[in-house]
Amino acid sequence: MRNVIIITLSSIVVAFAYNFLLIPHEILSGGLSGIAIMLGIVTPLNTGVLNLLLNLPLLIIGVMKLGKRFISYTILSVAVLSVSLYIIPVYKATQEPILASLFGGVIVGLAMGLIFRAAGSSGGFDIIAMLLSRKRDFPLGTLLAAMNGIVVAVSGFVFSWDAALLTLVSIYATGKVVDTIHTSHIKLTLMIITNKGEEVKQQLLEKLHRGVTIIDAKGAYSGEGRKVLITVITRYQLADVKSTIKETDPKSFVNILQTTEVIGMFDRGTSK
Repeated sequence: MRNVIIITLSSIVVAFAYNFLLIPHEILSGGLSGIAIMLGIVTPLNTGVLNLLLNLPLLIIGVMKLGKRFISYTILSVAVLSVSLYIIPVYKATQEPILASLFGGVIVGLAMGLIFRAAGSSGGFDIIAMLLSRKRDFPLGTLLAAMNGIVVAVSGFVFSWDAALLTLVSIYATGKVVDTIHTSHIKLTLMIITNKGEEVKQQLLEKLHRGVTIIDAKGAYSGEGRKVLITVITRYQLADVKSTIKETDPKSFVNILQTTEVIGMFDRGTSK
């Protein structure tokens, strides 16, 4: 329920930032939302309707390919954002385009970061990037930056290069704030010490496409046998993994380390 509330409120905040700051100055956001904003400006269709239509095919693919919790939260975010864009009127909160671009980007980044921390996403390019990163081990940040670059270029040709530069400022501000709150492409090494090694292992293998190494250990004080599970995940998966471990063994001890580099096969469906 906490995650649902966070995602719902954050999606509404994103819609306010779009309709009050970005759209009135023909400034785009990153991702499919940016394309929806552009089409909403140049066509009679509402941005909220376009955002939903553009995301629909990706959400269907995501239901089949990505985790149920992640895609459920993403569907919630897309739905709330689309409805909010439809309901909230477009209003020019400031006459200064640079202020609209900068503060719009910061507000969107803050809300998006909270959505990511709640194990969801805003759909669009996030889903594309996650699907591609499962095929090849590209950083999500690099994939998103490349796709957002296309949005900036299109903005320049459709509107003006001033609008494109303002869009670039907005996307950059959004990315920096999101990185501060939740950096998706960082990899983490988890060392999980638990009495329920098999149960935790089974849950991780079912919900992650990652390898899991199991080591036999013994508690120094108690002398009792333990299992140490080691796995590498993306920061994007952390909220789901923490929830899974807590549900399976609330008494487990988990050490989370930031990983500099991974060499070898990162995506696995079976334990090492």
